[in-house]
This record gives sequence, C-alpha cells and structure tokens, in this order.
Amino acid sequence: MEQLLTANVANGLYWLGRYLERIESTLNEIIITFDDIIDVDKTSGKKLFKRLDIDIKYKNANDFLSQAVFGEHESNIYTLISNIRENAIICRAYLDLNAFGSIIEFSETLKQANNDNFVIDCSFVEKMSSRVSEIWGELTRKQERNTSDYFIRLGKLVEKVDFHLRLKRDKSFSLVIMDEIDIIVSRLNPDAQFVVHGERESYDTILNSINSKIDKIIVTQQ
Repeated sequence: MEQLLTANVANGLYWLGRYLERIESTLNEIIITFDDIIDVDKTSGKKLFKRLDIDIKYKNANDFLSQAVFGEHESNIYTLISNIRENAIICRAYLDLNAFGSIIEFSETLKQANNDNFVIDCSFVEKMSSRVSEIWGELTRKQERNTSDYFIRLGKLVEKVDFHLRLKRDKSFSLVIMDEIDIIVSRLNPDAQFVVHGERESYDTILNSINSKIDKIIVTQQ
C-alpha cells in the first residue's frame, strides 16, 4: 500500500468511486422502477427521484428512462459518467489501463447517444448496468491493494451508505458499511479516532461524520 498521492488525486479517486457506485445504484433502481411504472404505479419514477431531492416529469415508462439517463437534473446518468471521466483523467496514472479505457468508452457511448437523440429502452439501461459491473471488476482485480485502491473503495462505500439512507432503507445496513469505512480510514490515517454510530442517529449526523473523516484523510495526502 506504499504509494504517495497528492490531495487532488486522492480526492479524484474518492469521487470516481462515489460516482461509479451512484451510477450502479441508480441504474438498478431505474430498472426496478421501470417495471413498477408499467405494472404497479405510474408515479413510481417520481417517488424514486423525490427521495433523491429531484423532481422529474415523464409521459410513460420509456420517457422515464430517457429522463433518468438524459434529463435536466444533477443525477442523470449522462452527467454522472461525465464526472467519472473527469476524475479518471485526473487519476489516470493510478488506474488500471482497461478500466480507464472502459470509462472513456462508456462516456463516449452516452455522448453519442445524446447527440443522436437515441431512444432509451430497458435493454440499453441493462447494458449500461453490466458495463459498470465490468468497470468495477477491472478496478478491483489486482491481488494487492495500493493507497489509490483504498480511496476508490472508500468512495464506493460512502456512496452506498448515502444512497441507502436517501432511499430510507434499513439503517442497520448502513452501520455495517460504516464499520468497513472506519477500518479503511484507520489504515490510511492510523491516528484517526472515531465515535461509534447508533441506530438513532439522523441521516445528516451520519453523513456529516463520514464526510469529516474523508476530508481529514484527503488532507493528510498533501
């Protein structure tokens, strides 16, 4: 794990992990919600994005997919992959070559689809989800982890907690993930001290605590 990183690179790796996890989680929810809109509740898509503090409008299930991927809001998939691309370029020297290539290819595919006004269907969304899984595999296939790998992992775990809590899911799952976050932070900053989190803590308290830890270890990379 002996590897020197600048704060800028550490931050880029962390956010690459967060955005990639956000895309994966969002795509999974989009696929489930698409079926719900057709079979259960036409407003399921609005309810999903409302939990993410976003208001969206759509005419039908297929239009919901288009709005989720290319809609004018900060959580659309096109914007998220653009953010991943930017961070990947910053951290290129620390990424698996195949993973970097896959990220650029994924970004270009969505860019072209957007320019061509491509009609999004569920099959296309499922292919994107599979592509993200492949990128994760390329990023994590090394037998030994470096400091850079831990920052990507941190981003993934923090986003998993954030997304889980935003959707009002079981808080106990988030607490388990937070234990792993603390273990990684301790590896990166052995002097870090933590307060044990509990079920009664609010969403904001938990996320503020996590963000404070991340800020401290990124600063130590300077």
